[in-house]
Amino acid sequence: MGQMAAIEAFRMGFGEVERMRDEYNYRRRFIVERVEEIGLEMSVPGGAFYVFPSVKTTGIGGEEFANRVIAEEKVAVVPGDAFGACGKDFIRCSYATAFKQIVEAFKRIERFVQRL
Repeated sequence: MGQMAAIEAFRMGFGEVERMRDEYNYRRRFIVERVEEIGLEMSVPGGAFYVFPSVKTTGIGGEEFANRVIAEEKVAVVPGDAFGACGKDFIRCSYATAFKQIVEAFKRIERFVQRL
């Protein structure tokens, strides 16, 4: 049964894969623009579905940023130092969620950064 599903996915699934790829690309471009509008710096990611913006300009490190933005704005991000010491001034955000939630999350992140 599983093999038949895999065969069907290979035969008919490429259109869906392209649609998903385009949607993730759209989300990535949106987040890159929002990060820049908020005043944070970031390299444009080439793959996956994560962004890794620097929060250094806010005056607080990634761990404090992550802890405060979840407490104050109910937005979950991962402190960059979870990926090594060189990530201490960064946060990681996923865009593998609904676009509507991404829009709202970045409104809240912007509001948080403006208060700092």
